[in-house]
Amino acid sequence: MINRDLLHTLKQFALYRLDRKGGDIPFFKSIARLLLFRLTWKKRNIDYSPSGLDCDKFKSARKAVAMIPDGSTVFTTGIAANSRCSIFYWAIRERFMKTASPRGITLVALGGVGGRGKAPGTIEELGVPGLVDRHISAHLETHKSLLMMADRGLLELHTMPMGVLAFLVEAQGRGVRSIKTGVGTGTFVDPRSGPGTIMTLPNPGSLPSLSRPSGKLLKYSLPTIDVACFCAPYADREGNIYFKNAAVITDNLDGVRAAKAAGGIALATVSGIIEKDEKSISIPASMIDAVVVNPRNEQTGGVLQTNYYPMFTQGASADIKEAYLIIKLINLFMGITPQRGKTESTIARMAASLFVEEARPGAVVNIGVGLPEEVSRLLFESDLYSDLVFTTESGIYNGLPTSGIYFGAGINPERIISSSAMFHLYEKELDIAVLGFLQVDSKGNVNVSRKSGSLADYVGPGGFPNITSCAKTIIFVGNWMDGAKYSLRGGLLKIKKPGIGKFVSKVDEITFNADAALRDGKNVYYVTTIGIFRLTVKGLELIEIMPGISTDDIRTTCGSDIVIPAWDFIPKVRPETVSGRGFSLQWKIDSMKMTPN
Repeated sequence: MINRDLLHTLKQFALYRLDRKGGDIPFFKSIARLLLFRLTWKKRNIDYSPSGLDCDKFKSARKAVAMIPDGSTVFTTGIAANSRCSIFYWAIRERFMKTASPRGITLVALGGVGGRGKAPGTIEELGVPGLVDRHISAHLETHKSLLMMADRGLLELHTMPMGVLAFLVEAQGRGVRSIKTGVGTGTFVDPRSGPGTIMTLPNPGSLPSLSRPSGKLLKYSLPTIDVACFCAPYADREGNIYFKNAAVITDNLDGVRAAKAAGGIALATVSGIIEKDEKSISIPASMIDAVVVNPRNEQTGGVLQTNYYPMFTQGASADIKEAYLIIKLINLFMGITPQRGKTESTIARMAASLFVEEARPGAVVNIGVGLPEEVSRLLFESDLYSDLVFTTESGIYNGLPTSGIYFGAGINPERIISSSAMFHLYEKELDIAVLGFLQVDSKGNVNVSRKSGSLADYVGPGGFPNITSCAKTIIFVGNWMDGAKYSLRGGLLKIKKPGIGKFVSKVDEITFNADAALRDGKNVYYVTTIGIFRLTVKGLELIEIMPGISTDDIRTTCGSDIVIPAWDFIPKVRPETVSGRGFSLQWKIDSMKMTPN
């Protein structure tokens, strides 16, 4: 089957390059590098240590991980394929397989740093019975080997919102062991509404939920971090660490501070040695116990730090349109970006149109993965992106977030900050979020964390509870049914074959509490294949319907209660939004910020 999206994007790229008479980012060279990395991605040398260094902090990975005690709490950083600590994962696994040590560790990671059971050199290398007894993370879907252990009763699994976990690590650096917050109240991590943080059946040796009620709030805690393992671009000969040319820094410094505050150790892996620059030191050598040089450390997915992409670094000024097209081409070429059908493209246009009605120029924005990424694409291709401040939980501020293999990084980021700093910023400044969903129920509650009853498929809440707690406006975007078949002809949508309904009487797990959102005065919308709903005190109210769809179609394919307006006329989705022909995005006139003369 011909990938029409790939051919169309290749044409766009070729025309753009011809118009500019050459560009800054060679596409075919990028593909060649990625394919070479793919052919050698299992390559590593855990005994490597550069010669000619007098500082005893520099060690091989094998010697560095020998410092990790049995039963310790180990914190590891990175997000997705950015700055992952591959050399440490390999070295810890090999040490355990040979010596049965370190055994019984508690493994803590904020972001998803697994490979879905496919990619080597991820946190999944540690999915060995006896090595890890307890795993705590916000993003779990990619940690397949660890999830499978939990599903078999071989590992104790905890999860909590990413922002809460980031704040707990940050707090440990100040000697604080717990925090109180309203984030997560009324969701599954609230023991009054669900199991709390523990996902596996308790046993005599397991921790209770790491969240417990404290009045109207929740009090969260975290085991004391003994070891911090992190990946950074460079060190100097004294062992000072530099974040220069990184794609993300996530929680490197917070993790180190937490471990050192508890009398623990900090292990860094870097791609190479640079000259000392006092003004640019990110973490002083005095806080580092071992530095492992690994020339194969990645800046981001498949991009070695030793040959980093400048467009992902702080303050970059790459041609953003060329960079965007190249990333899109790479993801399509690698088969990472799914091909979107006519109905999904229509959903994205509906959500983008709603976005420009609800948002204002200058708004601080968070856009999730999946269909929300299509909304981001439309905003970019309509040249509205420059009016917005895009952000990600990984710490990218005012750059264009990337997707697919480079998820978590950003093009031309103005700033790259820690995840904890980003979640603090969200508490004050987040205006609007566009997010996906797995299920929605009659109350408007949303599930994004649980796919099925099996822990092997568990997703986790990620930063979703923090983001929905902070955003003033939330636009959920998703298909009306999974596996349904539609026809879209002549501007009319017909349901040819119903699928599995995503709008249900009661969600399997509450990740977003609708009552709390209403109490906080948030504007909440649900954009679907068949129309748009708004959250009201009465429930989900239909405010816009797809041409060709009747209210009977909605009722017969929906497991949740829907509020159908009493009046006869329900606004229909505009023809240009349905077809895409003549579709454009513009800010509403009354939303534009007027500059005084």
